[in-house]
Amino acid sequence: MTIKRGEIYFVNLNPIQGKEQAGTRPVLVLSIDALNQLPLVVTVVVGTKGTNIRQDFPTNVRVLPEESGLPLETVFLCFQIRSLDHYRFPDQPAGRLSDEKMLEVEETVRYCLGL
Repeated sequence: MTIKRGEIYFVNLNPIQGKEQAGTRPVLVLSIDALNQLPLVVTVVVGTKGTNIRQDFPTNVRVLPEESGLPLETVFLCFQIRSLDHYRFPDQPAGRLSDEKMLEVEETVRYCLGL
């Protein structure tokens, strides 16, 4: 299976602790393809339904269905970065972000990390 940067997968994030996002959620692949090909982990940004986040914050990126291929508006929580084992990912992505939208996510992640 090939996992690529910018793809979106529905992944079960359990088990969790504390304030981590739980359950099956959309995750956006953030790590570069060269790392994604290795038998290591894949770094992602966790998403949630747009209706769960009514106000826009500088730590989030709101994505419309036509921008992602997902059935619902999704908010990617760029402060919720996780590294996941390949076994968590299904065979096929559920969607993909455009290069322009990925740039917005990258800028927001940099903001969250103070880079």
